[in-house]
Amino acid sequence: MTYWDPIPTVRALVGQPHPLWRGDRVSRDWSAPAPDGWEQRDWRSVPGPFYAADSDNCLTGRQCAPDHVMYDDGYGSEFVYRQPRTPAEVHALTCAAECEPFGAYGGDGDAHWTPELVRDWWRDRARVREWATGAGWGPWATAPSDWMNDAACGARAYVAHIDGDLGAYLRGYLFRLAEGRAARPGESLPEL
Repeated sequence: MTYWDPIPTVRALVGQPHPLWRGDRVSRDWSAPAPDGWEQRDWRSVPGPFYAADSDNCLTGRQCAPDHVMYDDGYGSEFVYRQPRTPAEVHALTCAAECEPFGAYGGDGDAHWTPELVRDWWRDRARVREWATGAGWGPWATAPSDWMNDAACGARAYVAHIDGDLGAYLRGYLFRLAEGRAARPGESLPEL
């Protein structure tokens, strides 16, 4: 899988009308660090440029970016479970970041992730998967609450991502971290 760099798309949005809104402009460069910093990122955030750190519990992220944002089961804090791979996905994720009251999203993950840290996260993915399958999401799926049902769907999507294409994405991301560019067709990708 070829890694696609979302940062130029994020930076091009600053000060422009957001593609998903009517007239409102993007207020900040979401490629910058999260206000609470990289060190406070949620441990479940997948490796890549975007993450959330000490977010609110207003449960707004999945309204904008259900294919990228997940909630903590206890407090409703947000984290990024799938990195964007297209401009439309960047638009969805920046919508989630703009709607989060604390501005708790950051996009400077590339400055912090190393191949070793990515491999460590991948080796520990069973912990993430166990959280997503065993965090009590079952009752949420049948609760009389749309947001609880949606959060349970998100947990299932996260597990499918871990079991599906996340490994290939991370191999492309490892190449990007090591070489400073996306792999060209035919170049071999590092192993996880």
